[in-house]
Amino acid sequence: MRWTQALIPTLKESPADAEIVSHKLLLRAGLIRKLSGGLYTFLPLGFRALKKVERIVREEMDRAGALEVLMPALQPPEIWQQSGRYETASDVFFKVRDRSKKEWILGPTHEEVITTMVAGELNSYRQLPKNFYQIQTKFRDEIRPRFGLMRAKEFIMKDAYSFDVSDDAAQKSYQKMYDAYTRIFQRCGLKAIPVEADTGVMGGKYSHEFMVPADTGENEVVYCDDCNYAANIEKSTSRHIMHADLGKNDSALEKFATPGVVTIDALTKAPYGVAADRQIKTLVYIVENKPVLILLRGDHQLNEAKLVGTLGTATYRAAEAEEIFAALKAHPGSLGAIGVQGIPVYADEVLRHVTGMTTGANEDGFHVRNVSIDRDIQVKQWADLRLTQAGESCSHCGKPLKIRRAIEVGHVFKLGTKYSVALGANFSDEAQKSQPAVMGCYGIGVTRTLQAIIEQSNDKDGIIWPLSVAPYQVCMTPLNVANDGIVMKLAEQIYSELTVRGVDVILDDRDERPGVKFKDADLIGFPIRLAIGEKSLAKGEVEIKFRGGELTFVKAEEAVAKILELVKK
Repeated sequence: MRWTQALIPTLKESPADAEIVSHKLLLRAGLIRKLSGGLYTFLPLGFRALKKVERIVREEMDRAGALEVLMPALQPPEIWQQSGRYETASDVFFKVRDRSKKEWILGPTHEEVITTMVAGELNSYRQLPKNFYQIQTKFRDEIRPRFGLMRAKEFIMKDAYSFDVSDDAAQKSYQKMYDAYTRIFQRCGLKAIPVEADTGVMGGKYSHEFMVPADTGENEVVYCDDCNYAANIEKSTSRHIMHADLGKNDSALEKFATPGVVTIDALTKAPYGVAADRQIKTLVYIVENKPVLILLRGDHQLNEAKLVGTLGTATYRAAEAEEIFAALKAHPGSLGAIGVQGIPVYADEVLRHVTGMTTGANEDGFHVRNVSIDRDIQVKQWADLRLTQAGESCSHCGKPLKIRRAIEVGHVFKLGTKYSVALGANFSDEAQKSQPAVMGCYGIGVTRTLQAIIEQSNDKDGIIWPLSVAPYQVCMTPLNVANDGIVMKLAEQIYSELTVRGVDVILDDRDERPGVKFKDADLIGFPIRLAIGEKSLAKGEVEIKFRGGELTFVKAEEAVAKILELVKK
């Protein structure tokens, strides 16, 4: 490709609405352009890089034995109603109506579609295992589209779905996808860390996310340097640390006045002086239209993903002020679970057996001290409900945990039989007994992966593409483009030889100053730059420079061989 024939609209400045470095560079390097919030057009260079990511994904899916299909983006709501997700996932749906006013859903994912297809096509254990995948556009009604391709309303995803005869067989399919994902991200030049993850509305019991460490990531990963434990903060656990004297105080309950005190922090101040870790925090949630109480230690925060797992439903929300008062006859800041009847109480494991605690009295302006949770509060269920904090002990080795931000680029789920039971994806086993297929689900955000590469690999001058996904591997930069000059003649010769040998090369044939050409090449991030100038040619040499590396000189007649050697590394 010749630069003058391409469309490469680089920008000197970042658009005002670009928030993170990768978003800025996608726009400045002329890879994408914004149509509207969460909607982007891929320009030629961006599309080339995207297709290279897709090719790697496709090759590794095929290598792992998955079969490529293409499913409709337009889906009937009935299959979502059958699976039970029509309500729980409805906040991300784009819904449309046809000319007869029938409702349709623009697919945010395809579990329901693929399971319906399998229900009609596979009916014997002899046809399993099977794994189907597609690379397709998805649609999700993001509340706040941001960060370019990271959180968009329309995006490209690779989704795969495995069907097996047993849980053990499903684990083997899961491991194949896990290994394939590891290879995919390595080939894309990404450092992606697999971490334990919550399954959310997808269902299932076992999952891992592949996370790219980045300060601008929207996820938080809890990890241990000593034993390599890593988990999404929503799934993470730590060892419960209790004070040595907790459990020794059996004093009688004592109600005391706390006028105007409505926060944990306010109760720590004089004249009360109750440390946050000696307080019981009481939260009120509405679960399937009924109130429940959630108890945490005062210095801890609720992990809502863990709450969903404990409750067994995603139909929940924080209670409104009037709902709280109707249930407990007190306002937030004075709430507690002592003597509460008819409202289920869920308590965090850290509170198990503790005494000497302080909580709200369910009377505005009053608290109660000397609370013994076993004696004074009727707990329906104990569970790990809290958000892990940095510095807490690793549940595996006891060393301090760390937390850092990351970008999720892939997610693998072991789904079990949730969808196959709901949608009738059954098979006859060896005894001719009907059984539901055991499923797995595996997703990669292809467009997000592209941006994650840029977020992880850049410098002050621009993008640093890995050779595997760069729009062009080599940028040839003749410093004098006069058609009758020796510089351009040699450039044309090398360009032709590299193209014939299958090297992705772009010839910068613009009549621009060398500085402009070099800046654009660095901004876009071409891995190898081959510059040809009259001064170097006077010595029989050309310049080769790896993006972000040192400049080297090679003999002009050796340039093609050297480039071929570099691109094959």
